[in-house]
Amino acid sequence: MITPVRVAPTGTTRDRVGVVACGALALHVRSISERRGWNVDVHPLPPVLHNRPGEIPEAVRSCLDAIRPRYARVAVAFADCGTGGDLDRVLDAANVHRLQGDTCYDVLAREEVRAALEAEPGTYFLTDFLVRSFERSVVRSLGLDRYPELRDSYFRHYTRVVWLAQRPTPELRERAEAAAEALGLRLEVQIVGESGLELQLQALLS
Repeated sequence: MITPVRVAPTGTTRDRVGVVACGALALHVRSISERRGWNVDVHPLPPVLHNRPGEIPEAVRSCLDAIRPRYARVAVAFADCGTGGDLDRVLDAANVHRLQGDTCYDVLAREEVRAALEAEPGTYFLTDFLVRSFERSVVRSLGLDRYPELRDSYFRHYTRVVWLAQRPTPELRERAEAAAEALGLRLEVQIVGESGLELQLQALLS
């Protein structure tokens, strides 16, 4: 069972909402909830699940089963994330709602993602989380550190990297450039902030 991260100083557990969150969104969910004063406990799941989307529905189900007795309400801060509707079937059976969108990128910047893919279908997206964790979440997770020749197989159809930046800094810019170079792709930056996620969270928790 994953220990919750308390993000507001007041309220009992029964007064709070338990949110099962994608590991790539959890820190943003926590930050937004703290700033807005929402009584939310964030229960993050490992972000590496994005590389094994078939495991996401069962992981979410297991976490919901573990935390639900402690909360009057629970919610899920995931998009579909490549589960092909399997996550929604789990959530429908549990009568639990999630964030809208096919991917976490949709959650953070739906319109920007659509425009980027229409302009250049071979777009690979990064978020602040993926920029920070690129070595662990992409390179090591995909085995590129051990088999660098796999890069061309995995990324042959991509033509650029777009960093959907929430809180860009010079350090993150350097890391994003290094990530794009490691993939052999050019980097473009779009500053999208957290407003898309914040609006979705507000709707989810209302």
